[in-house]
Amino acid sequence: MIFKFEPIYLPRIWGGEQFQSVLKRKLRLDGKIGESWEVVDREDHQSIFSNSVYKGTTLRDALKEEGSSIMGPHWTKNEKFPILVKWLDCTETLSLQVHPPASIAQSLCGEPKTENWFIAHANPDSFLYLGLKNGTTKVDFFEALKNNQLEPLCHKVQSNRGDSILVESGRIHAIGRGNLILEIQQNSDTTYRVYDWGRKGLDGIERDLHIEESLASINFHDFEPHPQKMSQAKCEVIAECAHFRIRKFNFSSSFSLKLKNANQACSLLHALNGAIEVGGEIIEPYSQAISPYSAECVIESKEASEFLVTDQF
Repeated sequence: MIFKFEPIYLPRIWGGEQFQSVLKRKLRLDGKIGESWEVVDREDHQSIFSNSVYKGTTLRDALKEEGSSIMGPHWTKNEKFPILVKWLDCTETLSLQVHPPASIAQSLCGEPKTENWFIAHANPDSFLYLGLKNGTTKVDFFEALKNNQLEPLCHKVQSNRGDSILVESGRIHAIGRGNLILEIQQNSDTTYRVYDWGRKGLDGIERDLHIEESLASINFHDFEPHPQKMSQAKCEVIAECAHFRIRKFNFSSSFSLKLKNANQACSLLHALNGAIEVGGEIIEPYSQAISPYSAECVIESKEASEFLVTDQF
């Protein structure tokens, strides 16, 4: 048994058409679609089940009704699903931004957010900003910000398909143009923009910046991190932190993998190249599913497949 959901598509000024061209999805929306929220349990957005007895039900309502079956016996009825999964079509470069660490998030009226990026597609000139150049101080940063010269102080790396990057709260970052990213993150939607390249929003007005909150949140000792590069290992951990673990599985031919027994921790399954199957349910390429606590999970495929598993949340 697995649970699948309807994607929620959101317009963004930096969005494009990679959901159609790369993910092969048929969208009924016009304009720049930048995000597809795949699994979400928030007040403003709710995943809707597309299969099982819960079809048509929100994730929030299912957790209220059967939370211990989905999440395990220690689940508290009013908790939110702890992970948010989304696709990002970054046809243009996103803002230079930061998410607040847990130690100060509440005082800033925000939520901490650690996220992981898996690069599903990147153009030859695609890039990422990750952390600061060695030796950059808060004073240096503030002076550069006043003079619109932040880029030289930010650590810029080329992005490639298969790269994995853990962006912990406090790390300054920006996703460059031409990236298609699967983002797996804490259930938070707090982002502080410190610089936005002078860009205007969809309404034609320059977007708000959050200078004070950003300066309070940035880790000014976070120098020149690098992505974890793709390998051909059959199984490897590509992200691990206090909030989740992500493993990548890569099979070159048909396979059957017992991921977990019944009454073991809830897991998220993310199909990439090649469809996978659990209990007769197909997870199409670039789609997500939940394997609940109460169910055994045996993943099978008759073809070469690459997929991620998120657990320990």
